[in-house]
Order: sequence, then C-alpha cells, then structure tokens
Amino acid sequence: MKGLLRIGLAYALVAALATAVNIACQALVIALYQGPHAIVLSVLVGTASGLPIKYSLEKKHVFGFRADSLRHDGRLFMVYTFFGAFTTLVFWGTEYAFHAAFGTDGMRYLGGAMGLLLGYVIRYHLDKRFVFVRPQQPAAGA
Repeated sequence: MKGLLRIGLAYALVAALATAVNIACQALVIALYQGPHAIVLSVLVGTASGLPIKYSLEKKHVFGFRADSLRHDGRLFMVYTFFGAFTTLVFWGTEYAFHAAFGTDGMRYLGGAMGLLLGYVIRYHLDKRFVFVRPQQPAAGA
C-alpha cells in the first residue's frame, strides 16, 4: 500500500504542477493577446508548455523509468505524445464546453482544470500499460 500511495502522491503532484503551468500559460497568452484566436492560441500554448514537464517528471518520479538511450527516450516521448492526443481532446472538450456554457475566463479555466484531471487519470493507466514498460524478455530455454 505504501508504494501505491507514493505513486499516487507523486502522480498528483506532477499533474498539479503541469496543470498550474498549463493554466498559467493560458492566462499569460490571454493577458498578452485578445485577438480573434486568443482562446485557441492560449489552449495550444498551455498544452505545449505542460507536456514536456509532465513527461519528464512522470518518467522519473512516478514510473522510475530510465530510457536506454536518447533515441529510446525520443520514441517513448512520441508514444507518450500520441496517447496524449486522446486525453488532450478530453481536456479541450471539457474546457470548451465550460466556455460555451458559462462564457467567462474563470469558468473556462475551471473546465480546463477538470478536463486535465480526468485526462490525467486516463493517461496514467495508458502510460503504465503502454509507455513506461520494459519489453518482455524471452523465457529461458524458449
């Protein structure tokens, strides 16, 4: 149970940090630009800012995973990013739904945070099963 609690706490802290970076970057974009594509730009910048932070911290502190090489790490990041596309759609959809329903930045940010939380839960299970795993070694004598 201690191991599961440690993993849960580490994952929650990494997710909270990545969420804070994402939302802060969105708010910064909105503060600097109020043009016709401000919302889309802010969401893209927020997502692009949080992704490498979350990947690096999860790899080390949640999964205790070490890539074999820079090339291996690049492949892992590509798979991680691929799975992130689905969970990003969950996040974006929730954020845009809150924006459409309530029409305020505060509610859009709340929707974004809720979408990120849901996406992170789904993401943890995908990463645990498909990204941060070692290939199975053939059985002896096989």
